[in-house]
Amino acid sequence: MFFLGIMPHVGIFFITVALALIIFLVRSIYLVRQAEAVVIERLGKYHRTLLPGLHLVIPFVDKARSYRWSYLQNDGRRYYRFTQIASRVDLRESVYDFPKQNVITKDNVTMEINALLYYQITDPKAAVYEIDNLPEAIEKLTQTTLRDVIGSMDLDESLVSRSSINERLRIYLDEATDKWGVKVNRVELQEVNPPADIRQAMEKQMRAERDRRAKILEAEGDKRSAILKAEGVKEAQVLEAQGEAEAKISRAEGEALARLKVTEAEAKAITMIQQSVPQGDPLPYMIATQYIKTLPKLTEGKDDKMILVPYEASSLVGSLASVKKIFSDIK
Repeated sequence: MFFLGIMPHVGIFFITVALALIIFLVRSIYLVRQAEAVVIERLGKYHRTLLPGLHLVIPFVDKARSYRWSYLQNDGRRYYRFTQIASRVDLRESVYDFPKQNVITKDNVTMEINALLYYQITDPKAAVYEIDNLPEAIEKLTQTTLRDVIGSMDLDESLVSRSSINERLRIYLDEATDKWGVKVNRVELQEVNPPADIRQAMEKQMRAERDRRAKILEAEGDKRSAILKAEGVKEAQVLEAQGEAEAKISRAEGEALARLKVTEAEAKAITMIQQSVPQGDPLPYMIATQYIKTLPKLTEGKDDKMILVPYEASSLVGSLASVKKIFSDIK
């Protein structure tokens, strides 16, 4: 009877021990997923960092260090602060969207700027132990650094030097967050909004600049057109002058060639006359021929007028007589 009374208690004991062993084994196995890390403390002191994979820990002695992260989130209408308590550190690159904040430029112009920050945790131990609430610390550091960078520029420089501002912010934030185990990859300014009156003045200035450029382009076009027209007229005149010169040269060469041919023919005629009549003088023949050629021009258009024969006409008659004698001698 005694053993029958003990048996249920022994069964409960073994069941309790088995459950304790199961719980012990479950608590001893720690699975860390990819792109995550877990900081393990042993009796309240940092022991090691668990990287992705399967790990064994001592239950109730080794414990994952939990941390508090508080950051802003945007639901499309407004920003609200979200706080969580976690024990797994996300090693992926994260983006932090900051709300618009007012900054003052070097020339005392207030602007609204909205920034994006891309960062990645490279040292989980430093991210957990070196800073409390890492996202909020990065947020405040970015806001103060942005005010400092914009405060060193005037309005025009801050509007056209967005890439320079992004690079300066990235360098400053990367240096400041290095001891926190964080790598700042890049910083982007989403919006840079100057005041309404400044925007209106800038629009007026932009329109005036466009009008000025349009007038300059129009004036340059008119100037270029006038130059091209003048060059065209000049080239036309040059070509015309060259054509006239070439034409005159061609006419002169033709006339010279014609005169040369006539002279050669006359010389040949004189030679033939001299050969036919060795004792004759060909000069009267040449004079008579020229008078005969000129006579129709003298009488042209003068049908009802008296023609005066010059005094030298007697020489013409003598020349004709000589011509007659030459031809009779040739016969």
